[in-house]
Amino acid sequence: MARVIPFKDHALAHLRERLGVVEEANQDLIAFARGHSGAVSAIHEAVLAAMEADGTDDLLHVVTQEWPLILGIDAVSLALMVGDRAFRADCNGVHQVEPQLLLRWIEQVEGVSMRAVPHGHPLFGPACELIRAEALISIDCGDRLPAGLLTLGQRSELDLDARHGSELLMFLGRSLAAIIRRWLVDPKS
Repeated sequence: MARVIPFKDHALAHLRERLGVVEEANQDLIAFARGHSGAVSAIHEAVLAAMEADGTDDLLHVVTQEWPLILGIDAVSLALMVGDRAFRADCNGVHQVEPQLLLRWIEQVEGVSMRAVPHGHPLFGPACELIRAEALISIDCGDRLPAGLLTLGQRSELDLDARHGSELLMFLGRSLAAIIRRWLVDPKS
């Protein structure tokens, strides 16, 4: 006698399992897209705020005081080499930096570097002890113009999407360099 094997129940269970995996992947993709869209909006808002700055002092205020709120991070500093002098600006003001030290740090970053850290980069100043995730962004305004680093930091460790995140941060750094270059080359614009 022949016996009928119930494939239907097994196949239906297998399809339900596969559907669950696909639904979970879809939810992950939607969450990523929402987060990426939010990051793009925040970066664009930060660039617009910098473009609206009335001068160098106002720009430093926007970058160090407003960008942390706009970008949802804890600390921002900007270090620039201007001629043979170097300085860094953070939420506590503008401070001198040893030029050779800044040059060495600039050479260590090609474009954008994102990483989890036990403590932040020294350019964060006193806030470096609180930083657990940081992005170092190269600032190059062009020949014979300032070069430096923009540092973004936060207290919590995050999974960083290196490819998409670095593209956005590179845009932020290049935009800031273009604003600085515009003021130095044609201060009236």
